[in-house]
Amino acid sequence: MSPTRERRPPSASSSEEDRASLARQRRGRRSEEERRRTRVAARPSPRNRPTRQVEIRRRWVALLSVLTVVALVYLLFFSSMLGVQDVAVNGARTVPADQIRAVAAVPAEKPMLRLSTDEIRDRVAAMPGIATVEVSRSWPNTVEITVTERTAIAFFDSGPGGDGVHLVDGGGVVFKTIPARPPGLPELKLPKVSADDPVTRAVTAVLGVIPEQLLKQVTTATAKTPASVEFTLANGKIVRWGTAEQTDRKAKVLAALLTQDGKIYDVAAPELPTITS
Repeated sequence: MSPTRERRPPSASSSEEDRASLARQRRGRRSEEERRRTRVAARPSPRNRPTRQVEIRRRWVALLSVLTVVALVYLLFFSSMLGVQDVAVNGARTVPADQIRAVAAVPAEKPMLRLSTDEIRDRVAAMPGIATVEVSRSWPNTVEITVTERTAIAFFDSGPGGDGVHLVDGGGVVFKTIPARPPGLPELKLPKVSADDPVTRAVTAVLGVIPEQLLKQVTTATAKTPASVEFTLANGKIVRWGTAEQTDRKAKVLAALLTQDGKIYDVAAPELPTITS
């Protein structure tokens, strides 16, 4: 009789190895299946694939958009269709509008957007008779120039051998030469008349703020310093006004003083006015 072989129970380590091997096989199968599902999901469905006609349509839309932008840029910046056709001048009374247009030198048919309104404004502002300038675009084809002219508040005569009679505005700017003395304006009796001269600016500032009724009586105005402005009235009386400050109070005090006899009326300090015979 052959000896009976004794079956040994599987060891614990062998069982664990089998289970681990089985688990790895399952994980491998799941991983492979998941990868397959991922590839299938990523693959576009025939139903979602753009047709050739759609692709062509999209390309045409993109091309037309680019062409539209190019056409607009050309129309606005390079075409004469929106170029300058007219220059309108507003506010000109004594300065001829044609003269303002000539100085402005706005290029005809130049595209409106390429115009430098600042350069046009600076050219017109340099004209002697112009105080302020505004330049704007009025679409589609007009440039508008709005000016404020200088207003004469006094004049000075350059005398024999000089170049004539000069008009001066409220800022002391000499802006026009005329052949004869203008009626109704006071004459400046100053060694120098210039917008850069503090004395000139002080005198014209006073003439610009005194009451109109008083200004009509002024024949000459002078000063040695910016604080010593004085003027002569049509009746020969002299008014020492001082500075341009306290205008209303000085005017009221002077109106009361002029009812009394005297030669020189000093209201430079209106709280302490004086009359000198």
